[in-house]
Amino acid sequence: MGSRTLFKWSKNITPSQVEQLIRAEKDVQKAILIFDSATAEYTNGFRHDHNTFGLMISRLVSGNQFRSAEALLGRMKEEKCDVKEDIFLSICRAYGRVHRPLDAIRVFHKLEDFQCKPTSKSYITILSILVEENQLKVAFRFYRYMREMGIPPVLASLNILLKALCKSSETMDAALRMFREMPSRGFPPDSYTYGTLINGLCRLGKVDDAKELFKEMETKGCSPTVVTYTNLINGLCRANNLDEAMGLFEEMASKGINPNVFTYSCLMDGFCKGGQTSCAMELLHRMISKGHLPNMVTYSSLIYGLCKEGKLQEALEILDRMKLQGIKPDAGLYGKIITGFCDIYKFQEAANFIDEMVLEGISPNRVTWSLHVRIHNIVVQGLCATGNLDRAFQLYLSLRTRGITVDARTFDTLVKCFSKKGDLHKAARIIDEMVLDGCVPDEDTWSSMVDGFYNRRKVREAAESLQAELMTDFVDPSI
Repeated sequence: MGSRTLFKWSKNITPSQVEQLIRAEKDVQKAILIFDSATAEYTNGFRHDHNTFGLMISRLVSGNQFRSAEALLGRMKEEKCDVKEDIFLSICRAYGRVHRPLDAIRVFHKLEDFQCKPTSKSYITILSILVEENQLKVAFRFYRYMREMGIPPVLASLNILLKALCKSSETMDAALRMFREMPSRGFPPDSYTYGTLINGLCRLGKVDDAKELFKEMETKGCSPTVVTYTNLINGLCRANNLDEAMGLFEEMASKGINPNVFTYSCLMDGFCKGGQTSCAMELLHRMISKGHLPNMVTYSSLIYGLCKEGKLQEALEILDRMKLQGIKPDAGLYGKIITGFCDIYKFQEAANFIDEMVLEGISPNRVTWSLHVRIHNIVVQGLCATGNLDRAFQLYLSLRTRGITVDARTFDTLVKCFSKKGDLHKAARIIDEMVLDGCVPDEDTWSSMVDGFYNRRKVREAAESLQAELMTDFVDPSI
């Protein structure tokens, strides 16, 4: 960060004035200019303090400018500015947010270099980041290190450890044992503890055990939160226990616990997967009437369910509503729409949505890549089967341009169709590209080409014969 002058400061410039201006500026780059402009006033006796440094570091990490943020930490040390624990934790949390847990640990270990002794708050923050990022072995090692450093366990740290144990079926029993031992160690479980276990059991398909815990928590004076209800509703929906899930949903309202967008989305997803999209649509209208805007998960579930039931028009209406809300469909969502059109043999419409996806700059990611390879090939084959060869060839070229694998059946279908049509130039080109891709044509593919050339020769011979006959008719044999 340089020292550019942004505007003229008064002689009595104070850190609180600088802090106020940085806080009011929404643009991170302009906030940097304010900070640097104030730095230029060092010649006039001004100095940044803990608050201006801390706020600027917070703004930098919010924009993922980690190197600049850590450079400011170094400046604080050089200028002998008091460095508080919260500044380090803001950087650690930001690294956790962008899935860089090891960098969070590295920054945590810098605390001692700044003569800043970490408290249990720092240890719990790092432990939570590691568990959220599924760095479970590292998390358990860090917990042992935490105990070695004399940080006593508290309910918050035990809840995080419990969450780590709930992430795997192999350690779920250990989580339950730990849960049962907590009261005897002076840590009675709270609502978060119960919620963590209920969520873990539901994810592993142990819904009956989760229901028992749900009943138990109320007898222990722990009120279930909207998160607890949502997790159990989600578990019931996954087990196709839709009536019970809906009953739990209604129970929430009777207890004054307002469902959130995730609660509605879990139920809608369950209804859509259970072939009850009409119930899901009713929930959508109810959700919107309560002031909750659908999210990507909501729309994705609805579109999947409607396409599965062949209600393509309704699915497209949901897609339009989603776009109007400003949510950009991803490759997975387009895949569902395209698959829906393929299922009812509307390959031209499917191809149009592939074009739309390309124009929007949406590419399949690692998760959706294999799905798109399959459906793109199906669309090309479908276009060939319905006689739309020009469109099929256009899409085939698009596949090759975007690096989407063309499978052997697609190559074979294209060669046969173009050979039959007599367009041997395209058929030969496709065979060349097929071989270049390491896909060896089989006997049927070669036969199609040979038949095409044979048919072209027969047509030429017939034309020559007809021409000879016509010439004979018009020439006077007596001459």
